[in-house]
Amino acid sequence: MNETIALIGSGPTAIYTLCGLLDSARPLTITIFEKEAVAGKGMPYHPAVNDRAMLANIASIEIPPIRETLVEWLHRQSDAELERMRVQRAAIGERAFYPRIVLGEYFKAQFDRLVAEGVARGHAIDVRAGHEVSDIALGSDDIRLTVARPEEPPQHYAFGHVVMATGHSFADVTEVKPGYFASPWPSNLLKTIPAVQVGILGTSLSAIDAMVTVATRHGSFYHDEAGLLEYQPASGSQDLRISLMSRKGMLPEADFYFAIPYEPLSICTEEAIDALVASGREDLLDAVFELFAPELTACDPDYAAKLGLAHLTVETIGAAYFAERESQEPFVWAARNLAEAKQNYESRTTIAWRYAILRMHEVIAQVVPHLNAGDLKRFHRHFKSLFVDNYATVPHASIERILALRRAGVLDIITLGSDYELDSETCERGAIVTWPDGRVHFDAFIDATGQGRLSASDIPFPSLLKQGVVGKAKVRSGAQIIMGDAVAEQEEAGGVGLDACYRLEFDQPLCNRLYCLALPFLLHQFPFIQGITSSAELGETVAQAILAETGQGLVMQPEPMSAEPALALVAS
Repeated sequence: MNETIALIGSGPTAIYTLCGLLDSARPLTITIFEKEAVAGKGMPYHPAVNDRAMLANIASIEIPPIRETLVEWLHRQSDAELERMRVQRAAIGERAFYPRIVLGEYFKAQFDRLVAEGVARGHAIDVRAGHEVSDIALGSDDIRLTVARPEEPPQHYAFGHVVMATGHSFADVTEVKPGYFASPWPSNLLKTIPAVQVGILGTSLSAIDAMVTVATRHGSFYHDEAGLLEYQPASGSQDLRISLMSRKGMLPEADFYFAIPYEPLSICTEEAIDALVASGREDLLDAVFELFAPELTACDPDYAAKLGLAHLTVETIGAAYFAERESQEPFVWAARNLAEAKQNYESRTTIAWRYAILRMHEVIAQVVPHLNAGDLKRFHRHFKSLFVDNYATVPHASIERILALRRAGVLDIITLGSDYELDSETCERGAIVTWPDGRVHFDAFIDATGQGRLSASDIPFPSLLKQGVVGKAKVRSGAQIIMGDAVAEQEEAGGVGLDACYRLEFDQPLCNRLYCLALPFLLHQFPFIQGITSSAELGETVAQAILAETGQGLVMQPEPMSAEPALALVAS
């Protein structure tokens, strides 16, 4: 049974896992369950979920290639296919940004290619689109799945390894009350919003995508004679007004030019971080900051001096980082930042401090699972935001659309501060937002704050919860000195308790070969894990773990089991 593998989901994380599994020298039996009718695209890039105007914020050069790069794949497409995807052949480039659905087509093509190659190499690969895994239960030496299909009785299967690559998690019903949308997806529902006062909570790319989806329902973007992007409302849509809202009231910055692959760091290195983790010291976050600050100073001494970095701490770095931007009118800042970013792309100029923070975020991410409870809270509250702001820059076209809507009198930004109220209960439609400086009733309201963090109790598989094998991740709450020995106390954090290979951690004598790569359950301890590069790293880690365990196993086909509930198959 060890060499039978199930992948739940078929988006990028599952695709990179499959890619790694195909390196096996021995035949494997792999079944892929995808609840959507078409496998291989993933929710963030699926045309049924995303509007054609929505842009991905990752360029081809940053996407770990599967069997070919995105650019190579695009060049192979016919003119008709490129036109269907709204891609101009002359604009194809490794640093260009494309609509989300283009990446969906790319991943689908790579997925199909991997499946065909795997079968040709002797692997048994069964892709079951339109099959939703509704339950998981652990046996003593296998994992039982309950699989549902519309208007059919559930089927039960057993596997040696199961990978939960279920991706993002949003409510099935987006419009939870008239005019109130709990998320921007599926985007086609936003097309039902009339030309009214629309409030969008968030200012990141998700919020910008929601804004663009509503705007293109009621008008068009076009380039004027000078090449400037403008927006023209359609006839009858002159009443459309959109407000982006966030605590700081800041827009994300435009994508900036930097060298790929990354240039090495000299102070805040992986080796230095590993040494800190191995030391077991209690002031781990402060020790990390003592690596961060001199690295940033060495990379860009002028910026460090301007920031006053020598006098800053974990608690004060965030405020200093955002201070100048917060003091500026957001649209003026956005226009100036966009002009700088475009010029730097043309001249291939890298802003040293931006690049330093970008490189350090991946190194510092390695320490987060090792922080004690107090430091973890400090990290999330004070330190994390500057890294997120740095790596969550958006395509230049997204900023151009913001500025075009602003010039058309359609868009504004509201700075909510920390003390605001959101009321969706006392109004018939939309929501009422109240903050210290104002109050607005939005006829339509969209929560575009992105993927939220989920914890152990949110696992959507009832048998796992009933078996008690899903626990919250643990963090050290501190250390007590007992007879000269430091004894680490444990405190529950959010997320799910996993080992280094992302397997569930539990004490029961049950099969532990269930790998959790579902994004919402990883965000507590891996806050930077969103994105395609993370999908590739997760997939490689799990694939290598599975291959290490299947080296001496026997190839067995997963056979349908009885229609009894999955939990009944597990010995008590």
